[in-house]
Amino acid sequence: MDGLIAASREFFREPLEEKRAYSNLIGGKQWQLEGYGNDPVKTQDQIMDWSDRLHLRVEPEDERNLDRWPGHPESFRGLLHEYTASCKRVKDGILRAMARLLELGEDDGILNQFGDKGTTYARFNYYPACPRPDLVLGIRPHSDVCVLTLLLMDEHVAGLQVLRDGTWYRVPPVRDHTLLVNVGVSLEIMSNGVFWGPVHRVVTNSEKERTSLAMFYSTDLEKEVEPIAELLGEKQPARYRKIKFRNFVAEHYEYFSKRERVIESLKI
Repeated sequence: MDGLIAASREFFREPLEEKRAYSNLIGGKQWQLEGYGNDPVKTQDQIMDWSDRLHLRVEPEDERNLDRWPGHPESFRGLLHEYTASCKRVKDGILRAMARLLELGEDDGILNQFGDKGTTYARFNYYPACPRPDLVLGIRPHSDVCVLTLLLMDEHVAGLQVLRDGTWYRVPPVRDHTLLVNVGVSLEIMSNGVFWGPVHRVVTNSEKERTSLAMFYSTDLEKEVEPIAELLGEKQPARYRKIKFRNFVAEHYEYFSKRERVIESLKI
């Protein structure tokens, strides 16, 4: 964990031209999720997040696009491979425990919702020191569109905040290799609202840089996300309409730009 964060910091400190070799802009114009860069630019007056990002698909393993994986430092690819395998075991254990909390018939009741090609993305976040933290956020308020997120936070610099009842609560930095577990709105739908995908944001710091690593676990793009049938009944009807995950992701980015939760549009 320490080695991977150190390797990512080394990558982000590379000259811009070196990092652009892994750009998320195809031909310098067409935006894609995977690679180095920020969000797509929709309008000239769009306020961008104060962060650098490296977004990489790590699962399914046979669909990795290694052209986007940094070759420097040399340790990066091996460390990310090892970390991905370790986090998968953590994710599986958490989702099996959540299935038991929902009293599903089998421990894999949530894991079975991922489909044949559930995807995992690793997103490395680098937040440089910001001269005017009162004017710009590291990441705007949003809910994760995935099923589950495992976040390896910066051990020394805080920045993550969670919204509850109209108040933003600061998440303190945590040491001893602790992961923060975040529910995504896909799981909110699957659990028919029992689990909730919280709204969160990242604030900037005027003096210190900050680094974090998020692992996003999502269903197969062609899978329909919907409440698990076992949770529904006459007294507990479906609270959300089903939607193909590919379309869910597309709508998420549209709502994200407007600072709204996409899941609100799916409520019945």
